[in-house]
Amino acid sequence: MLAGEDLTGKVGCLVKMGHDTGVPEVTLPAANSDLAVYVLMEDGADGKLVSVRPVQPDRNVRVVLKGTCNPGDVMVLADVATAADKGKLRLLPATAGTYRGLGIAEQAGVDGQLALIRPALIGNITVAQ
Repeated sequence: MLAGEDLTGKVGCLVKMGHDTGVPEVTLPAANSDLAVYVLMEDGADGKLVSVRPVQPDRNVRVVLKGTCNPGDVMVLADVATAADKGKLRLLPATAGTYRGLGIAEQAGVDGQLALIRPALIGNITVAQ
């Protein structure tokens, strides 16, 4: 797949598929609601070929973690407002809002770790206050 932006150093981050004039490409999520359902396996510069793997419930995957998690925690995209966190996963926050549940943590994890996640496309989760 072609990189639609510079994905150097982003192995283990989630990316979304899009296109440039009909040619498929992947980029980091731009919104917390994006369907970032591919994990970057081999990185590359903008316009270069990169390797991605779809996240599927029948195969666990390692994704870069923002913050900490424990087994059984619901995981959502890290806040894309922080550029360095785009494509990372975090524990479902307690802060009011709507989040897209993308998986369940299968191990305890710490910030920056490639944490083991079981993809579970849960869908939108609304946290009320």
